Amino acid sequence: MKKLFFLLVMVSLQSLAQETAIRQKHFLLEKGIALSGYDPVSYFSNKPVKGKISYIFNGITYKFANEPNLEAFKKTPLQYEPAYGGWCAYAMGAKGEKVEVDPENYKIIDGKVYLFYKTIFNNTLNSWNEEEARLKKQADINWIKIYK
Repeated sequence: MKKLFFLLVMVSLQSLAQETAIRQKHFLLEKGIALSGYDPVSYFSNKPVKGKISYIFNGITYKFANEPNLEAFKKTPLQYEPAYGGWCAYAMGAKGEKVEVDPENYKIIDGKVYLFYKTIFNNTLNSWNEEEARLKKQADINWIKIYK
């Protein structure tokens, strides 16, 4: 019985390690930190802010501006994680590509944060808004393909 328990624990740990590695490979990380250090909960206050408190969820490090935001994240982390691992939602939908974002250029759709690329001459959020339903559907499909 002890051998079976040990085997189950080892298989579970290996599976968790593999999932962590996959997430780290596919999430947009800057120096190992998601959202360029912005607090994921702060996006829901209409003004994302940089965080100072670190917390690791399934291999991804997030920063939080305060303890209440950290506690909110701990309760429902999947709600606060950015769509498509933090990559540009428009690029994911239009081309199935991982494109970096401006972490202050975002939109909340159905309680989820979607991030977008932005330069002086190009704001992909505007393009996304023109065809949101189609692009979101395609981005969801493309993300599943990339994440495998």
